[in-house]
Amino acid sequence: MKKFNQTINLNGITWGHSRGYVPMVATAQRFSEINPEITINWSIRSLQKFADQSIEELANKFDLLVIDHPSIGEAAKNKIFIPLDNYLSKDFLKNQKLNSVGLSYESYNFNRHQWALAIDAAAPVAAYRAELFAKLNLQLPETWDELLDLAKSGKVCFAGLQLDCLMHFYSFCINEGQIPFTQDSKKGIVDMEVAVRALSAIRELFDLCGEDSIKLNPIRAYELLATSQKYIYCPLGYGYTNYSRRGYVKNELTFTAPPKRNKKILSTTLGGAGLAISNRLVNDQTKIKTAIEYVKYVASAETQNGLFFSVGGQPGHRKAWKNEQNNLICNNFFKNTLKVLDKAFVRPRHANGIHFQNLASEVMKNFLLKKINAKTTVNELNKLNNELFINEQ
Repeated sequence: MKKFNQTINLNGITWGHSRGYVPMVATAQRFSEINPEITINWSIRSLQKFADQSIEELANKFDLLVIDHPSIGEAAKNKIFIPLDNYLSKDFLKNQKLNSVGLSYESYNFNRHQWALAIDAAAPVAAYRAELFAKLNLQLPETWDELLDLAKSGKVCFAGLQLDCLMHFYSFCINEGQIPFTQDSKKGIVDMEVAVRALSAIRELFDLCGEDSIKLNPIRAYELLATSQKYIYCPLGYGYTNYSRRGYVKNELTFTAPPKRNKKILSTTLGGAGLAISNRLVNDQTKIKTAIEYVKYVASAETQNGLFFSVGGQPGHRKAWKNEQNNLICNNFFKNTLKVLDKAFVRPRHANGIHFQNLASEVMKNFLLKKINAKTTVNELNKLNNELFINEQ
């Protein structure tokens, strides 16, 4: 690691959950212990803002940003971040790619540049209370029909926030045989028949679990699942290893793959987080070099597999996911869900990606609350796609 001969201060912005904040504070503290002349301070924003806030305004205020990959198109177009491939060695980047969890590394590569490194990996998976399944003498649902039967008993909670259901819509379209946003633009995101079947599947689960599901993001769903005796299963929600660790919640959860649908494993929609450097540092080479060394430190196999995971992080490095000791600590979270992440779908990353996601989520909300039907929902999503994506090209 390079040594620095002057006092350097950097500030960063991440998202406000133990998984998003504590690892950044811990790695910043350790980095400063190794390099006493460097101070890195981290601020937080909400999970909702992490998903839908424009990154340009943040990059004007912060040096380091933990981001979601749909913002990469905007970053590339407006030169918001520093292209890391101009500073990191080809060998280091090759190693990062080889050790990617699914397409996490590639999701931050756009227009031939690497704009962030994947320090966190996630996708929707299933979670359950193993001791309650045993107590009730119930079998874990392996098929979608078995899930629906369990939901009819009132024992299923669903992370049905409109943004999450938009992500599930993509998954169900793939399950129905078409990958979203790859069809001829005149046909829309996917064919109408495929989209309607996908939406109908989401609506059926949503209705069985109740309208309050729309208030549940994955964090709230897992908090509920871990503390209530009413619910025993959550079929789809972005995985959080925190909730599988003894001592973090009253009753730790077990995570696994979602039930099969149409006799196929679901290809859920990739989440996770990347670490980027603001272009506001472009004229300060000392700060750029410092930021690069910190990003390299956080994304390294050693840190991801050690400090980052040990303080509650959900690493983006494959070696951390395959580490037996890590899996022992988190109830085999990584071992049970890695195949799901390896199949995960990467969302659109156009310059209007976040804007589309925000507007499309509101369309999904209207559908879930039965203000519009499935065909109207598809037409509105296609209209947004034409206005924000197709016309952009």
